[in-house]
Amino acid sequence: MELGMIGLGRMGANMTERLRRDGHNVIGYDRRTEISDVATIPELVQRLAPPRTLWLMVPDGVPTQQTIDELSGLLAPGDLIADGGNSNFRDTLRRGEALEKQGLRFSDVGTSGGIWGLTGGYCLMIGGSDEAFKLLEPALKTLAPADGYAHVGPVGAGHFTKMVHNGVEYALLQAYAEGFELLEASQFDIDLHRVSQIWQHGSVIRSWLLELAERAFSSDPHLETIRGYVDDSGEGRWTVQEAVNLAVPAPAIAASLFARFASRQDDSFSMRLIAALRKEFGGHTVKGAGPDS
Repeated sequence: MELGMIGLGRMGANMTERLRRDGHNVIGYDRRTEISDVATIPELVQRLAPPRTLWLMVPDGVPTQQTIDELSGLLAPGDLIADGGNSNFRDTLRRGEALEKQGLRFSDVGTSGGIWGLTGGYCLMIGGSDEAFKLLEPALKTLAPADGYAHVGPVGAGHFTKMVHNGVEYALLQAYAEGFELLEASQFDIDLHRVSQIWQHGSVIRSWLLELAERAFSSDPHLETIRGYVDDSGEGRWTVQEAVNLAVPAPAIAASLFARFASRQDDSFSMRLIAALRKEFGGHTVKGAGPDS
């Protein structure tokens, strides 16, 4: 299929490459002119044949809203905007309603896979109408591994599902981090790299995150080059807020969010591991150890 990709950062660029490898015609736009196929968003729209599909991979909040506002003045009824970023599902509901009044299709695509998605594929959680889903499906089949995408509901459901996904991610990272900190603090000289290896075979807690922990420990056995400072993307906060709104107990996710806040005040081993894992799966920036970091 033909589509325009807006935002060619870590995720958008890799998604574009994966789509092109499978024969899709992708025209990319980015504010960095050296990597963009077109100079402006209007030029991108002009290059696409109707009905057009525009896929956004831009930061949530103002950048996403500004991009959608610009597109809404350029597109025609029947065209489709797919937001693959980490937008708040409440913003997505509002945007979907506004675009529907203009006759534009809108889909929210919760996207997970990080910097490994180019080779391993992306997990895609799609919200929107049946028609929008069918229009996107050729691209979804390319971007996701087998059984790695699903139409989870109407507009907003994709981003809501991705929000909860990231809340679960917070809790999983925290559990691994606390466990390895206990091993590191014990009286035994335990090889954390070796433990992360064996836990991947036959253990009930084996996972891709453990594989990434093994990678992190292989180059820095005690994570001495990383400062235990962990940002939060926003989705963990949204998950906890929705848990409160819906009166759903989510103590593990809430505690993992507050632990990230605490990481900005001290430098624990568990926070160093979370920082290392976020770098491994998402290419997130880490702060180096030392007084000037």
